[in-house]
Amino acid sequence: MKYSLWLFFALLFACPILKAQSIDGDTLSRPVPMADSQQTEHHNENLFIIRSIFITGNKKTKPDIILRELSFKQGDKYKLQDIVAKFQRARENLLNTSLFNDAIVALKSFEGYNVDVLVEVKERWYLFPLPYFRPIDRNLNQWIVEQHASLSRVNYGVKLLYNNATGRNDKLSVWLMSGYTHQFSFGYDRLYIDKALRWGMNVKFALGEKKEVNYNTIENKQAFIKDSSRYLQSFMDATIELTYRKAIKTRHRFGIGYHVQSISDTIAELNPSYYLNGRTHISYPEFFYTMNYYDLDYIPYPTSGYAAEVTLSKKGLDHVINAWQLNMQGSANWHLSKKTYFNLRSFSTIKLPFKQPFFNQGLLGYGDVFMQGYEYYVIDGVAGGYLKAAITRELVTVHGNFLKRQRDEPLRIPFRVFAKVYGNAGYIYNPQPGNNFLVNRMLYSGGFGIDILTYYDFTFKLEFTFNQLGKNGLFLHKKSNF
Repeated sequence: MKYSLWLFFALLFACPILKAQSIDGDTLSRPVPMADSQQTEHHNENLFIIRSIFITGNKKTKPDIILRELSFKQGDKYKLQDIVAKFQRARENLLNTSLFNDAIVALKSFEGYNVDVLVEVKERWYLFPLPYFRPIDRNLNQWIVEQHASLSRVNYGVKLLYNNATGRNDKLSVWLMSGYTHQFSFGYDRLYIDKALRWGMNVKFALGEKKEVNYNTIENKQAFIKDSSRYLQSFMDATIELTYRKAIKTRHRFGIGYHVQSISDTIAELNPSYYLNGRTHISYPEFFYTMNYYDLDYIPYPTSGYAAEVTLSKKGLDHVINAWQLNMQGSANWHLSKKTYFNLRSFSTIKLPFKQPFFNQGLLGYGDVFMQGYEYYVIDGVAGGYLKAAITRELVTVHGNFLKRQRDEPLRIPFRVFAKVYGNAGYIYNPQPGNNFLVNRMLYSGGFGIDILTYYDFTFKLEFTFNQLGKNGLFLHKKSNF
């Protein structure tokens, strides 16, 4: 068993850097000087020259933002078969910006060995002033089954999402929330702030308070306390980061933040380890670095390619909180046949020192870090991770046409339906497990399901999962940009 655990963790930390050698090749296409003999050889291979690039359909998006995503540029020389591959890669890059519903990159015309390229895009709707209504529970199953779809566990309000606000793939978001959580948040992400289109900036600010707080984890279930007459917790978070993207596949993020939290005396009495030593207030800086690598055909639902993310963060500088954390996650995707795909994903983390306050112990079951089949549980800890494998088969792709106005082209809404079988294996280490029975042991699950991918990258997942506890059932998941 000891050796199997070592092998498991070795796989966890190895999977995120699959095909890491490809990162060194993440450069924009540039002409490379060649020796005379090489020039003669390439001339004999009939190289085609990219003479002009024509862009259409971009009513909002600036042309340089589109050109930035192309894997070629004006003046480059390629063999004809290489140009076709470049066109496919450029289309994938454009769709992965989340700016366009569709993109076409194709030959417009050619004269001798001079080639003109057409880039045609169909922009999305970018401005969304929307009402906000969302359960606060970790997933739909927990809210519907365990909380009986209680409206008291819902956040509601208004939100403004303005993607591509200036035409440079920047994002503005403003949230005004009430209900379970009273919160105001603001964010602005500017992908590029320099003329070379390499450096960007991102700022976030959030301020809020809660009348109900998850004060502990008991038997791998969140324990809550609520007081309708007063707020039990308040918080303030502010973050600013610089981003660097030299080419297309890799982005680096350097950030600093400041966090302030307060809890009531009642919570400190119920769980003195919430902030450690019975504290009711904590404030600390945070420093972090993140590297993202994407070489995927379609980021929201990849069927081929590789991705990796590594984050190193430092929270606090004194004895109150002084924590290091390393997160690594990755995915690898392969085509088994024309419409059948194999997907492998991993996540691993470690927090040092191992003695952490309760609020910094959340690990499995929070956000996107979860194992299928354990949706009703949370698993706190300071180290661990999981491996996920799935075989997916595309069943059908259809488009529904909806007319907006008589003179407009039909609005084509795609629906792609996938069937899948999957398996999970994970392990979470907690030096102080208490009565939480899912820590410090291997966890397994598996099942089958249906994924539906539609407009604006919205994905709905219907899964029937079996786990080692015998708690089998139907689970619902959704993911969107909203």
